[in-house]
Amino acid sequence: MAGWEVRPSDPRRAGRMRLVLLLLLLAIPAAFYGGTWWQLRVTQSIEAEHQPMQERLIALEQELDQLRQRLIVVSSGEKVAQQANEQSRLTIKLLEEQIFKQQQDLAFYKGVLAPASRREGLRIRAFELQATDRPMHFRYKILLSRVGKDVKPLEGELVVTVEGRQGGKAVSLQLATLTQDLPDQFSGQVIPFAFKHFQAIPEAGRFAELKLPDGFAPQQIRVRAEVKGEKPLERTFKWIDQE
Repeated sequence: MAGWEVRPSDPRRAGRMRLVLLLLLLAIPAAFYGGTWWQLRVTQSIEAEHQPMQERLIALEQELDQLRQRLIVVSSGEKVAQQANEQSRLTIKLLEEQIFKQQQDLAFYKGVLAPASRREGLRIRAFELQATDRPMHFRYKILLSRVGKDVKPLEGELVVTVEGRQGGKAVSLQLATLTQDLPDQFSGQVIPFAFKHFQAIPEAGRFAELKLPDGFAPQQIRVRAEVKGEKPLERTFKWIDQE
């Protein structure tokens, strides 16, 4: 019959095709479940690695919180210490002012009651020197007074030098060079003064500060006072024993 074509049939080939199709159908869910299983394993591995890090982070946060609490306590303690130091400083300042006032009164009465045979005029009473908690730093105060009943202000200038040895040689240092960049510094080579009965330098019972250069061994302080119309007055003071 026209239009018909006879083709040979191969049962084995058809069986192989069916097997391939069956394997493909089975591979799809196997791949799905295999991927899911792998993803689960990876997730579990990541979580296992992440757990110690999370625990360490929590521990660090707790430690940080403890440190913050300690800082609050320490800061509170520092404030209390600062307040106590400030109160002590004010108390010391008040006592120094009271001593200054008493020294003024004492100098006045000594001058008024001084014997007539005693030479009237300027007196270099003291060079008070104190060590500090910083090496080579010292606090000092100069006390001046006058003898006599004259109420006219006594005016003049002081030249103060610190004498000692440095590098095996005798050295004399001006006080002004030792007080640069320090509180209550004296920028000039001389210190002016003007008073009736008593004067402290610095004023109001305070102390100034000086700093010695490294390698300098102080021995004494020389204070020279010059008053117009009078002979210069000079006095030396031994350096304090620091031992």
